Amino acid sequence: MPFSTSDGVRLWTATSGSATSAPPVVVLHGGPGLWDDYAVFAEMLDDLTVVHRFDQRGCGRSDPSDVQTMARLAQDIDELRTYFGHERIVVLGHSFGASLAMTYAAAYGEQVAGVVYVGGVGIGDWRPHDAAERARRMTPDQQDRLEGLSGRPRTPAEEIEFRVLSWFPDHADRERAMEWAYESASVDLPINFAANRALAADMNSWTATEVTSRAASIQAPVTFIHGAGDPRPAFAVRDLAAHTPNHTFHLIPGAGHSPWREQPELFREVLRGTVR
Repeated sequence: MPFSTSDGVRLWTATSGSATSAPPVVVLHGGPGLWDDYAVFAEMLDDLTVVHRFDQRGCGRSDPSDVQTMARLAQDIDELRTYFGHERIVVLGHSFGASLAMTYAAAYGEQVAGVVYVGGVGIGDWRPHDAAERARRMTPDQQDRLEGLSGRPRTPAEEIEFRVLSWFPDHADRERAMEWAYESASVDLPINFAANRALAADMNSWTATEVTSRAASIQAPVTFIHGAGDPRPAFAVRDLAAHTPNHTFHLIPGAGHSPWREQPELFREVLRGTVR
């Protein structure tokens, strides 16, 4: 079901479940510049409440948009909340979507029943740890091939190869990492690299004080979920959580950036506890 924002951008949406006494959930996908691929979240939750998913502006099945700021994306979420008729929502974000969930909660606190922060980057200098762990999980040939595919036009087959090489180090299970990366890479939708650059620049312009102040302003419960085998270090997420007044932190053992793949039952148990 398409929805048009106040500035005329049509967003692809999908809804499952039924309204109950539990707060409704809005899922925020990663990237930035990717698309919603989180039907699994809805399957884990939609017997408890209604779950809304959507592709962010300029991404996936939604309309193109040159306006790419965190503030505008947060406004889009609130316009969707109003459109769906909800007073308050749980925002469930993965990866970049986790940062977006915190941004929304800080800006629209009265409308937030809860935040679920899955696989985010936290705060501080997390990049060296991430880069070192990715390099450890790749062969020299794989690193060279990824570098050769980057920053140039790619054929459709090369695009899938580029995505697989970029994404397989995210998984802790080295035996199934390629399989899962190929599954994600084979979605026939383009990555919006312009949105990725614009939103990354927006977030990189924030000072540490601004980030921690926003986290400290969130009064709704915030649930941090992080895979112990995610290249993005858990210590950076714990540091962010420490600034959030009403939070819980769940480190999922034996799981990487997508803990629902590697530890589905444990992840499901934690996730369902966030909307009751």
